[in-house]
Order: sequence, then structure tokens, then C-alpha cells
Amino acid sequence: MTATLTAPADATSRPAHRDGNVLRWLGAYTASMVGDNVYYLALSWAAVQAGSPSQAGLVMAVSAVPRALLMLGGGVVADRFGPRRVVIGSDAVRCVVVLAVAALLLVSGPGLWPLVVLAVVFGIVDAVFMPAVGALPARLTGPDQLARVQGLRGLAIRFAGVVGGPLGGLGVALGGAAGAFGLAGLLIAVSVPLLLSVRTRDLATPAAATPVPAVTETPEASAAGTADVSGASSGVSGTSETSGAPAVVAEAAAGSPWRDLREGLRYIRGHRVLAPLLIAIALGDLGFVGPLNVGLTLLADQRGWGAAGMGGVLSGFGAGAGIAALLLAVRGRLPHAARVAAGAIITGSAAIGALAFVPDLTAAIGVAVLVGLLTGLSGALCGALLQTQAEPAYLGRVSSVAGVVSLGFAPLSMPLSAAAIGWWGTGPVFVTSAAVCGLGGVVVLCSGPLRRARLPL
Repeated sequence: MTATLTAPADATSRPAHRDGNVLRWLGAYTASMVGDNVYYLALSWAAVQAGSPSQAGLVMAVSAVPRALLMLGGGVVADRFGPRRVVIGSDAVRCVVVLAVAALLLVSGPGLWPLVVLAVVFGIVDAVFMPAVGALPARLTGPDQLARVQGLRGLAIRFAGVVGGPLGGLGVALGGAAGAFGLAGLLIAVSVPLLLSVRTRDLATPAAATPVPAVTETPEASAAGTADVSGASSGVSGTSETSGAPAVVAEAAAGSPWRDLREGLRYIRGHRVLAPLLIAIALGDLGFVGPLNVGLTLLADQRGWGAAGMGGVLSGFGAGAGIAALLLAVRGRLPHAARVAAGAIITGSAAIGALAFVPDLTAAIGVAVLVGLLTGLSGALCGALLQTQAEPAYLGRVSSVAGVVSLGFAPLSMPLSAAAIGWWGTGPVFVTSAAVCGLGGVVVLCSGPLRRARLPL
């Protein structure tokens, strides 16, 4: 017997963008993300005022260490205690610590150690917060609305990126670092009452852990490349592949956190869709992060585009990603989601490689829009597939593995990309990165269960 999601009595199948419950969550998520952007600007400003540029860089980077090291454990916490409860607690803690630092800066001069402590605490809380955020959408609405939720989430991220910087700058201009930290804390605080008003579907777990019934294929399902699971409900339509791994769901108190973590990793490793999907996501991130961060900076310097030109290229990427998010938010789903994602990954990879060879800035901005559109589309579809293919009781752990890949491994490509560009130039490095990214699409196409995976109708 697998875990299922039990909807509230008054739940309906309303489209996500018209569902008040989803919109309250979206408002909370948006406020929290805007607060995050203001927080990072305030932290960088305060660190520069308190120390040298190298010390400021250390303060900005220190939160990444606990976040990467503890995120797998954060997924266990989200699954054991429920993502809504964890997100509310995480936002409450983040609000308190940011406001505490704002108060400290009001009564004393800026110092590095309070900022280091703040960054470490923020990183620890993020390690729990991020997997819970990834697991929460599946408990807010039906599986057929998860692609639309991913689109709405993408729009919130783009909005936060556009609005957060100017708001942080206004906070610094009016009240210094303390004012900006205070503004960040208040924005994060807005999310808490909104989250408290959000209703979630109850996760029904058996009193004792029992394995999932075996996957059996009917002649019709075999011909269509689909699997049929008797007596199990995973929230995935009949056209989707179901795990061939033994999905064992235990109550939070039934085992130790370490056992839960190992069980989650075994579940992912044996899943015929999630395992190759996470590999594809890892390859895509590894090939994407280097060129679109340090690589773009070096390319702009070599071409003489300057900071304004680099900003234009980044804006083009953001615009493309925003269009992709809007498309999913309005349309709700795309047929053959995995195949569409694979095509977007491969085409977007070609665009990444072409970025190093465009003749002028205008063309570079146009290519950046295409990169943002395709990578935004593939990222949202991969996120929706993760949500629909994973058993609800494992979503926190699945989200944590995806987060470790994106926030732990992928950033390692930035210093490697910078060094490689110094040795061989931008062209070969962009092409190599594009090839690595494109391998993610190849993995999707080469995995039969993943290639045939679709989003629920």
C-alpha cells in the first residue's frame, strides 16, 4: 500500500491560478523570495562596510557550506514532520534572526562575526526550507495542476529577482544595512500568516510499513509503454511510469532519521523515472551554471560589452525564463512532458554553445532570450515530473537530492569554467559546457520509462 494524498472535504479540481489556496501559498512564497533577495543585498552591503572585499566574499559564501552539507537531512525533516509545518517554522526562524541582526546593527557598529553567524544560521535553515518548499506543492493541489504551479513558482522567482534588488537598495539608502535587514525580515514575516491559512492535503500513511504491490503490465499498457499498479495511488496518470523500486512508507516515529535518509536514497536509486531524471537535471545544471555565471562575465569583458552589456544579456535570459513560466502557468500542461523537456534541453544547450560565437551584443541578447525560454521550460517540466512521479512520502528527500545537485555540485563548475577559459578561451569552454548540458536531454531520450513519462491530465 503506497501513501496517498487525501484532499480536504471542500477541495475541488480548480485550475491552480484560480485556486485561492494555491494563490495564498504563491503570495507567501513570493514574499519570502523577495525577502531573500533583499537579505542577500543587505548582507553583501553590511559585509563590505565591515571588512575587506575578501572578507565580504567569505561572509557571502559561508552559508553555502551548511546548506549543501545538511540538505539531505533537511529532506528527511520535511518528510517526517510535513512540508507545510517545516516551511512555516523555517520562515519564522529566518524572520527572527534577520530582525535580530537589524536591531543589533541599530545599536552597534557593523561587525563581521554577527554577519557570519547570521549567514551560517540562514544556511542551516535553508537546508531544511528548500526541500520542504519543493515537497509542498503536491499537497496543495491535484497532480494535473503541478505543471501550472511550477509555472507560477517560476513567475514568483522572476518577480522577486526584479523587485528584490531595488527594494534592497531603497532599504540601504533610507536606513543603511539595518534598514535593509529590517525590510527583509518584514517581507519574510508576511509569508507566515499566509502559510498558516494554506490548507494541505493529508498524507495517509499505513500504521506499519508495507511494500508497494508489484507493477504489472497489461497488454494494452505494454503496447503504450505504460505501467498499471493495482491498488496503489501515486498521484500519476495511467500514462506515466511507476517506480519499479520497493516504495516503503513508514511513519515519522517508526525509524531513525538516518534510516529514513538511506531508505529515500534507495527509493530514488531504484526508481525507473526519478533516477535518470535526477541524472539529467545534474548534467543540465553542470553545463549551464558555468557559462551563465563566470563564463558570461569573461565573455562580456573580452567582447567589450561592459557591465551594461552583460546586464542586457542577463535580462534577456530572465525574460525568456519568464515567458516559459508564463506559458506553463496559463496552459497548465504540455503533452509528452519528458520528450518536450528533452528537446528543450538539447536545443537550449546548442543555444548556450552559440552564445560564445554571436557577432554582437544584440544577437547575444536574442540568444540569451532563447536560452532562458528553453532552459526555463525544461526546468519547470522536470520539476513537475519530479512532483508527479515521486511518492508523496518521499518528496522531501527527492527535492533535497535535486537541491544538492543544483546548489552543491553545479557551483563547482564555476571555478573550473573560469580556469578553462583562461587556458583555452570562451569558445571551446562554452561548447564543452553545452555538450555536458545536452547530455541531460540524451539521458531523458535513452531512458524508456522516463521518455514515456507524461504529466497527469
